Amino acid sequence: MGFGQSTWMNIILDQFDNIVMNVANSYRLQEECDVCSLVMAKYRGTINLGEFKAVMLASLRSLVPKDWDGEHEVAWGWLWENVERMLKNLMGKPQIQEKALERLIMSLTEDSVNYLRREVYKRFFALAPAGQDYFKQSTTRLYWIADKIVEMTIEMYREP
Repeated sequence: MGFGQSTWMNIILDQFDNIVMNVANSYRLQEECDVCSLVMAKYRGTINLGEFKAVMLASLRSLVPKDWDGEHEVAWGWLWENVERMLKNLMGKPQIQEKALERLIMSLTEDSVNYLRREVYKRFFALAPAGQDYFKQSTTRLYWIADKIVEMTIEMYREP
């Protein structure tokens, strides 16, 4: 088909199993698309998501030629159209979000950082009260964990 130069397709292929496995859970599907968009944001070059659909359908047709029918075509086409829509909505946003997150973190005062640390646990324990059974460390240790969460969030944008 002539898509050998479209190396960005490997990014989607790396996530594709997770995308397919979570098609029934819209929130998880969105998360998988979020992860895929973070990785795609680091790709330098043109990305044409429509090309992936053509390659995907052609590959699936050749893998199961006897069983493939119109219903399969519609179902897989529907999956990709939804994924493509989600990915297009995210295109360009990770770079903006990364810069905004860095600016926010760099602008925090020590008091703001301490407030953020306290709020992380306050909200976490409100959402998951059982978490209190697992977090019985000192405040210093909890603050260290909260700082690591912030570091990991930034790192997720830099090296997805």
